[in-house]
Amino acid sequence: MIRAEIIAIGSELLTPSRTDTNSLFITDELNKLGVDVVEKHVLGDERARLTEAVRAAIHHSEIVILTGGLGPTEDDVTREAVAAAVDRVLVLSLEQERILTLRFQQIHREMADNNRRQTFLIEGAEALPNPYGTAPGQFFKTKSGGLFLLPGPPRELKPMMHEQVVPRLRPMLPPQVIKTRVFRVAGMGESDLDALVAPVYTKYANPTTTVLSAPGDLSVTLFARSSSEAEADALLKEVGDPVAQLLGERVYSTEDAPLEVVVGNLLRQRRATVATAESCTGGLIATRLTEHAGSSDFFIASYVTYNDRQKQQLLGISKDLLEAHTAVSEPVARAMAEAAKDNTGATYALSTTGYAGPDGGDQENPVGTVFIGLASPQGTTVRRIHCGLDRARIRLFATQAAIDLLRRELLHAG
Repeated sequence: MIRAEIIAIGSELLTPSRTDTNSLFITDELNKLGVDVVEKHVLGDERARLTEAVRAAIHHSEIVILTGGLGPTEDDVTREAVAAAVDRVLVLSLEQERILTLRFQQIHREMADNNRRQTFLIEGAEALPNPYGTAPGQFFKTKSGGLFLLPGPPRELKPMMHEQVVPRLRPMLPPQVIKTRVFRVAGMGESDLDALVAPVYTKYANPTTTVLSAPGDLSVTLFARSSSEAEADALLKEVGDPVAQLLGERVYSTEDAPLEVVVGNLLRQRRATVATAESCTGGLIATRLTEHAGSSDFFIASYVTYNDRQKQQLLGISKDLLEAHTAVSEPVARAMAEAAKDNTGATYALSTTGYAGPDGGDQENPVGTVFIGLASPQGTTVRRIHCGLDRARIRLFATQAAIDLLRRELLHAG
């Protein structure tokens, strides 16, 4: 198994205001090639510490990729640190100096002397062209693989990864086929999902299985590696079919499509429409259902009625009903969904009312309680769910649960 390490360089990446997104992109590209990323590091602009990290990475992994620290300033120490790690010196590249000088001439700017720092290469390294910036990347062959130095700005790094790094990595890797099978799941918790399917996937080292979690949304991904496409497909079928059978209707997509896209397609197929009446979710259901092009095919209208007065005026919910049951109740969720359906003429209508927190709630319906209503041609259904205590999580979970309730209704509508 070919292993890789990624080292992201820059003191700014150790502050709350900046996030290392380059490592995520590089990891995805390496995984597509069948390379496992076994470690990631974020280091500040400290030459000695970086030199030590590079030496260790070369010892442990066949592929080492560094990002950042290739600029013209004194705190750009990547070249010097890597040269020390591989016991080489830095050598001025007259070709890179010519390219850099020409670039400044083309933009009619005088080149400051410190820019020439970017034209020094590690002895024995190959320059990687950078048409989108001033610092070339570098590739240095090691005893067990290769060391890549890439610029930090994503608009420079991403093209270089595709055009320079991947073509150099492919000859270093054993021939193999990598295929995936994805199950996106709604309506269950991560621990419940894993307890259900782990007895299947833990029997296998190939395919490998990952479970990713978001509020109300899970994905199970199988990665199969083989020397042939047919064998990879067979491995995915051997593990994936039992997983699919166990998950059943909870699987809403096997093509990694978002839930709202799946529901939109189902509505189109059935020539059906939908409206929403939201309280605690504040329009998030409508936002998701209209986020993708073509939603006008099925989406009619949305009511966001955040207080009792608006529930009465816009939806026609009676004052007596609100006083008798409170806004956060099954009868009000039912009335909201039915009013949205009747007012708009939609085939379906979703409603939400609940306590998103941090205030509100009572002993019977604490913070995190949400009632979801679905009015359909077959009648009206109301579900009571509890979504935890965090406000953002409550709203996201309730939104996901509401859209999934509509999906399941559509599946059985025929």
